[in-house]
This record gives sequence, C-alpha cells and structure tokens, in this order.
Amino acid sequence: MSASTTPGTPRLVLGSRGSPLAMRQTHEVRDRLIAAWPELGADGAIGIEEIKTTGDAVRDRPLADIGGKGLFIKEIEQALVAGRIDAAVHSMKDMETTMADATVLVAVLPREDPRDAWLSPVADRIEGLPDGARIGTASVRRAAQVLNRRPDLQVVLFRGNVDTRLRKLAEGEVAATFLAAAGLSRLGLLDRATRVLGVEEMLPAVAQGAIGVQSRDGSASARDAEIRRWLSALDDGPSRVRVTAERAMLAALDGSCRTPIAGHATLDGDRLTLTGLVLSPDGRHSHGAALTGGADDPEALGRDVGESILARCGRGFLAG
Repeated sequence: MSASTTPGTPRLVLGSRGSPLAMRQTHEVRDRLIAAWPELGADGAIGIEEIKTTGDAVRDRPLADIGGKGLFIKEIEQALVAGRIDAAVHSMKDMETTMADATVLVAVLPREDPRDAWLSPVADRIEGLPDGARIGTASVRRAAQVLNRRPDLQVVLFRGNVDTRLRKLAEGEVAATFLAAAGLSRLGLLDRATRVLGVEEMLPAVAQGAIGVQSRDGSASARDAEIRRWLSALDDGPSRVRVTAERAMLAALDGSCRTPIAGHATLDGDRLTLTGLVLSPDGRHSHGAALTGGADDPEALGRDVGESILARCGRGFLAG
C-alpha cells in the first residue's frame, strides 16, 4: 500500500504490528483521527498497513538475546522513513528513547491503566504461590521483581500474543503470569485477570499503557506537515507529561536491554512525582528513587531520578 496521494489511495496510512492488540490500538488512532478531522472520515481515507517485525518473528528466545524491545518497532520506523506509511502506531513501552532521524513522537494518546495484571489459577498474589512454582514472563523487569520477593520461584520464558499466553496458562505450563492491564482492557479481556497489581507490588514498565504515534517531522514536505497537524490533535497533555518523565529517566539510566528497569509517574495538578527502580536480573539487588517536581519540565525530573539512581548503584550495575 502506498502512502502517496494518487487518486484512489488513502490520504493517510497508519503502520503497526499485526497482533490483535496492535491492531486494536491502531483502530483507536484511526477512530480518534476521524472524530477530530471530518475530512478523514470518507471511506478509504485512512489506510492501515500491518508490518511484520523481528520481535514478532522470533519467539523462541528472550528479547534481550536478540536485541531488546526495539525489535518491535525497527521495521515500522523503516517503513515510515521510506514513505510506505505516514504514521507509526506503537505501544510506548516498546519504543527506544532515541527515534529514527527526521521523525518525531507527534502524539501520546490518553494513557490506559499502566499497572500489571496478575493471572493465576493457583494464587491471588505472588506470595500465595507454592514453593518452587513456575511463573511465566518474557520481561526481565517482571522476573527481577518476582525474584526479589520470591527467590524460590522458577521464572520461565513466556512469549507470544495475549491469546497465546492465556492458552499456555490455561494448559498448566505455568502457575502464573503477568500481562499489562492496559492490553487486557483494550481487548475486552480484563476480567481474565485474577487482579491488577498495585504499583507497590510491581512497578510498571516505563510508558506502559500509553499509545504513541510517530510521524516524519514535517520539514520535508507540505504533505508531511499536514499529516503532523492531523496527528497533533490526538496528543493528550497529561499523558505526554508522565510518559516524557519516565522516558527521560530511562534515557539517563541508559541500561542495556538486559537491565530490569521500572518507572511510574503520577500527576497531581502541576506537581509530577516519578518513582524509578533498577534491579539485578536475579532480583537480589535493587536501587530506587522517587522525586517530585513541576509538571512544566518532565524531562528534568526524569533526568534527576535517573541520576539519583545512578548515584546509588553506579554505572557498572547497568552494564548488563
């Protein structure tokens, strides 16, 4: 599908991964665009292109072994830069802190619940699992926080889309697993969760629950500028402030893809509070910090939290 303006082609092409959750998020972006701009409501005005990513193609190894979460966006960014698509729709927690040249994060949609959901037919909390129980996750962040509290548990690789993981759990491959509450909610499956964990039990991934839209920066052509104008209408200020602080902390830490890092920002009026945490992969060691600052400079707060954690743990702790 071309992103050109030849008659009969879409005025705007959105690109995304092809998983059910990614498509649901892309449809949300499409629907919000149509609500904001009536000219995009005509049949075929907005096209959607599914893009296969390396992260989707390789499912038998941990992401850390094949390059990290950025593998869910690399091919999508390439399609954006090449002009095959006009905008890329991402789960913000999958995005690297640096983006492709001549692109910009033009919109952060209103953020869903950033917390993790706990799913288990055996226990309603981590502490309730039997000694030595198997818990499935592909997240080094979740694994480290589990092992920090329950070093006796066996953490096993658990990848795949939401339906795949729910099926594996039902078949008894593991006693418990985690999924993002936001993803379950968007798929209408939140009732499958045993419960949603408080942030004090499991600090979320940076930017979890947020959908981001990336476009070309608009400097190359009038068409790119128009696309950016359309997409800018979707930007949610409070969500962007929280996500910006969390991502700035992540950038300051600059950990490897094997480093368990968590971050969660809350906004109360014009006051922004950010809690950050890094752990060793085995969960034995952890270092955290929490600071409050003005919502007018979320990047500064994120940097301060990141630097505070670094002062506690040292750069070598993050080397992976």
